[in-house]
Amino acid sequence: MARYVSTISSKGQVTIPADIRRKLGVNAQDKIAFVVTENERIELRAERFTLETAIGSIEALPGESADLDREIKEATEEAIARKMRRLHRQ
Repeated sequence: MARYVSTISSKGQVTIPADIRRKLGVNAQDKIAFVVTENERIELRAERFTLETAIGSIEALPGESADLDREIKEATEEAIARKMRRLHRQ
């Protein structure tokens, strides 16, 4: 079993040894999770990309909406209004 020791800085920061970073598959700016298991062990895990973590992380393209939910709601309301107008004309 390999053992790695790191010192906690005055700001609470720790340098993760290169061998551990390679085993986790993480690099600078990646996120890691400290997981407390049921038997009170602490596990260090790479925080993997999920849809939830990606939301809002990429800006909208030029000419595209940053609020797609609002646009969908507005488009749905407009479609309903058009159908209602057509029904009233009949």
